[in-house]
Amino acid sequence: MDEQERPDNSEQEEAGEKTPETVAPEASTGDASTGDAPVARADAGPGLPSGSDAPGETPVEIAAAPNISGLIGRKVGMTTFFTDDGRALPVTAIEVGPCVVTQVKTAARNGYEAVQVGFMTAKSLNKPLAGHLERSGGRFRHLQEFSVKDLTEFEVGQAILANLFETGDRVKVSGVSKGRGFSGAVRRHGFAGGPKTHGQSDRHRAPGSIGAGSSPGRVWPGTKMAGHYGAANVTQLGLRIVLADPLRNLVLVSGAVPGHINSIVRIEKRA
Repeated sequence: MDEQERPDNSEQEEAGEKTPETVAPEASTGDASTGDAPVARADAGPGLPSGSDAPGETPVEIAAAPNISGLIGRKVGMTTFFTDDGRALPVTAIEVGPCVVTQVKTAARNGYEAVQVGFMTAKSLNKPLAGHLERSGGRFRHLQEFSVKDLTEFEVGQAILANLFETGDRVKVSGVSKGRGFSGAVRRHGFAGGPKTHGQSDRHRAPGSIGAGSSPGRVWPGTKMAGHYGAANVTQLGLRIVLADPLRNLVLVSGAVPGHINSIVRIEKRA
C-alpha cells in the first residue's frame, strides 16, 4: 500500500484513542456498566498453609496425635472469642508445639516411664546437651517430660502437634507468673490497709501488727509482709479448650494463664 493510501490515525492518537490493532484484552472481571472495580480474592489467608482450607484444594491430612498427657507451649496473648450464640469469652492464645520427642524413658533403664519433648530452637547449646539432642535431629531450648500410657507410640525425632487437644478438653496450665519486684503488703497480699480517719495519717497502706510483744516476743516465720512479689511457679486449674487449630499449632484456652507474653507454659490434659 502506498503512503498516500494508509489511514491517517494521527487525530485518534492525539485524542488518546487506540486503533483496533492495539487494543489490549480486558484483564478485569468488573462490571463495566456500573464501574465496579474487580475484587481480589485470596484463597489462603495470612498464616494459612497453602492447600489447607482453600476452595478446590485437597485439605491437609494430619496424623493422629499419640496419647501423651500434655505439651509445651508459648503464650501469645489474650483476645476475645465470640461463640455462635453471641457470647464473648476472654481467651488466651497459646502456640502449642510442634514438640519433638527427644528421649523415651523406660522403667528398665530410668526407673519410670515418660517421654521427654523439646520446644523452640536454641541459638547455642553446650556439648553435653547437644550430644543428648543429636538423635532427635534438632537443637531445642526447652525440654520437659510428660507421662504416657503406651511407650510404643513414641520414637525419638517424632513431632507432636496441637491436634493433641480438642475443643472442650479440660486442661491445666503451668507457668512462671509475672515478676513485680519488691511490693508492699497491700499489693502483695491484698491487705485492706489502716483507717483513713481518726487521726491516722500514715497508716493507709501499712501491714498492721506483725505479732505480740511479750509472748512469743518475736515474729512468726511466714508472716505476711512486704517482699518479692511474683516470678513464682503458678498452675491455673479449671480451664477449657475453646478452639484448637492444628494447622497453626494454636489453641485458645478460656480465661487467663500465668506468665507474660512469649513466656513458656506447660499445658496438660485433665480427666
